Amino acid sequence: MSYSLSDPITTRAGMLKGLRIGDLTAFRGIPYAASPTGERRFAPPEPVAPWLGIRHAVEAGPNAPQRLRTVPDLDAAPLIGHGWSKGDDYLTLDIWQPAGGADMRPVMVFIHGGGFVVGSKNAAVQDGATFARDGIVYVAINYRMGVDGFLPIPGVPTNLGLRDMIAALGWVRDEIAAFGGDPANVTVFGESAGAMAIADLIASPLARGLFRRAIVQSGHGGMTRAIPVAQRLVHTLAKLLGITPDRDGFARILPSEPLLDAVDAVSLPTARIDLRGPDGREPVFGISRFIPVHGDDVLPLEPLEALRQGAGTEVELLIGSNREEMNLYLVPSGVRDKLSNRLGKLLAWFVLRKSLPHAWAALKAYGMGRGKPAGQALTDAMSDLVFRCPARRFAEEHRGKTHVYEFEWRSPRFDGGLGAAHAMELPFVFDSLATCTGVEGLCGTAPPQELATRIHAIWVQFARDGTLPWAPFDRNTRIVHSLEADRAAFEPVMPAAAFLP
Repeated sequence: MSYSLSDPITTRAGMLKGLRIGDLTAFRGIPYAASPTGERRFAPPEPVAPWLGIRHAVEAGPNAPQRLRTVPDLDAAPLIGHGWSKGDDYLTLDIWQPAGGADMRPVMVFIHGGGFVVGSKNAAVQDGATFARDGIVYVAINYRMGVDGFLPIPGVPTNLGLRDMIAALGWVRDEIAAFGGDPANVTVFGESAGAMAIADLIASPLARGLFRRAIVQSGHGGMTRAIPVAQRLVHTLAKLLGITPDRDGFARILPSEPLLDAVDAVSLPTARIDLRGPDGREPVFGISRFIPVHGDDVLPLEPLEALRQGAGTEVELLIGSNREEMNLYLVPSGVRDKLSNRLGKLLAWFVLRKSLPHAWAALKAYGMGRGKPAGQALTDAMSDLVFRCPARRFAEEHRGKTHVYEFEWRSPRFDGGLGAAHAMELPFVFDSLATCTGVEGLCGTAPPQELATRIHAIWVQFARDGTLPWAPFDRNTRIVHSLEADRAAFEPVMPAAAFLP
């Protein structure tokens, strides 16, 4: 593989050179907004100060402050990266440019997941070279997370992480033509928290016109909180840190280990904090305390209500889920199997009731008490309640062109127990199976390359012209395409629908 500096490209802030890697060119660490430090820490993203000369965009650069959480016996680094790379200028993006110098190519912008508290554009599974290889101008972004990005602190603009994403998409609109991309043919795609954010952007008036298509992988618009509810977390964190629950108080605590300690403390399942809404539901089921809020200028309405009123009609949508999403959380941790003893039913109910009214009825609807172990009933119920069913609800309410997929390939890891878990589709979408293959890899030792080739090609074709090889979804036809089986069919309404808005 040959390496050399590219020819310079001119942007509004200055000139850039990337790194030629074989036939492709990678530009890394391009700032799309000024560093979120000092007075800008709790402010909306601001334009980058112009630079003189040529900037070498060849290093990935820093990312948002974070602390990784390990998954027992599973190498998660390819999915979420290696943790916090410290530095001020982390509102940056990477671009992979196809060979050949052609203009007006399709653009794909990836937003990473990680529960709005971990992750970065640099995770190995998100190898943009595979999309550039197939003629796509690929972009991946960093954004503010945790306290700085998704905590509605009084006196601070809300949803700063979403505002960062909007700023990055604005940068793509204004600058991507210089890299050979078509600003009128942008597909934004993401997984998990990144997919949740994209669903929110579809519903946001501030993001209208910034992308033509969206791919929402294991996400939906159901994970937002009302600002007053989310501010309970502000008060809890302030008490832990010994500060006032406002901008002045949090400005005293710089992004640092003590702040990350507090984030860890409130993120524990045993943390005593009630983030249920007026309907008694906790929309994230305890997976993350830090999520977007509704009731501001970014999300004036809850996303589903915004869709009902016509938001996002102009966006072509591909949305889907993995068949056994919650296996990632409950199988490696041993929770699923621990709930198979005599107390299993009671413990499963206790876990679910913290987030869902009528938890006992929901568990019974998923087979508890009818021969299915309580841990398996909880896992199956939460896969549908947290991910699969809300994705279908988003598809039902979206008034634009909508397609739904299901990823069902089962990893052999954990004696076959990991299955079609959360994040399993990522190495197939990116055609980057090597990053997740191995004894501790997500996909085990021999994942099927043919399936990765086919799924990756579906994503590429959708970004090119919006076409997909199966019929659209609506609340009557309910056509869902199973990716491994390569078959589209009617999908009945899930039992979880009776327990969700």
